[in-house]
Amino acid sequence: MLTLRQIEVIRAIMVTGTVGSAARLLNVSSPGISRVMKHAESVLGMRLFSRRNGRYTPTPEAKDIFAQINGVYDKVEDLQYVIKRLAQGADSALKIGSVPSIANVMVPRAIAGVRRRFPNLLIDVDVLKIEEAIDYLLLGKGEVVAMSYHYEHPMLAFEPLAKGRLRCIVPEQHPLATRSTISAREIARHPLIGIDPNDPYGRVMTAIFARHALDYTVSIRARFGSTVCALVTNGLGIAIVDEFTVAGDNWPRMHTLTIEEDTTFQTYVALRKDATLSSYCEHFISVLRTEMEQLAAGPDRRPGGSTRPRVRSRN
Repeated sequence: MLTLRQIEVIRAIMVTGTVGSAARLLNVSSPGISRVMKHAESVLGMRLFSRRNGRYTPTPEAKDIFAQINGVYDKVEDLQYVIKRLAQGADSALKIGSVPSIANVMVPRAIAGVRRRFPNLLIDVDVLKIEEAIDYLLLGKGEVVAMSYHYEHPMLAFEPLAKGRLRCIVPEQHPLATRSTISAREIARHPLIGIDPNDPYGRVMTAIFARHALDYTVSIRARFGSTVCALVTNGLGIAIVDEFTVAGDNWPRMHTLTIEEDTTFQTYVALRKDATLSSYCEHFISVLRTEMEQLAAGPDRRPGGSTRPRVRSRN
């Protein structure tokens, strides 16, 4: 039986007409081409070429073999074409979900990294409420969901994504805008926007208030971090949000302060326990985790509160 290498060499000689030209076509030495051809003829028990005036022409008895070789070679080229398209993400789709706090800035950064590696990949992103994540995964609408916390579920698995911290945000003209840090006690003196004790991030801050026996007032309720930021930039109060929401410097009229108490929280990626993730999804998770970890581990905010632009790695 001929090997694919032998088929490749025989076809190269057939196409170019000489051993030297076949060697140049395949970027190998001429003696190597001759050895492979002779071994192929030995395996088949017949001569494949006759040499006339320095050129190799197919022998009459080998014509049927050459027809089959062309067919095999065409199939190999088709396979290579399909593999190349798959490597670029063509005719494939990545479907992922995320809670808003991670979707605002971090998911787009991760998708940029995925796009660089898979330029033809169709990407479908759903921004989900926490309670929507279960149906999204169980109904097969997407492969994974980036989550702000985890819980027990018989069909779902949660893998750690990255740790983050909470930030205090204030309007640019607020008296606190001259500060770079603030304590929970000082925060509780001001009417707050958006803290919900049932929210994963809200639980972190309310636990700190409770530990220090601090009363606080919520003047405006708002669920999503982007809405909270918009309310703050309009001078309606101060708020507590996660650092991933404000990572993009999308709120120029807002000042960010570091909270002195430990406000660390863990984020996760949720998936079905019986799922086999695509290579596209695995790459997305890897890039997203890297982006979030780099943000959390990077230099803290400069005086004035906004985040210094980072030089982001190319994945």
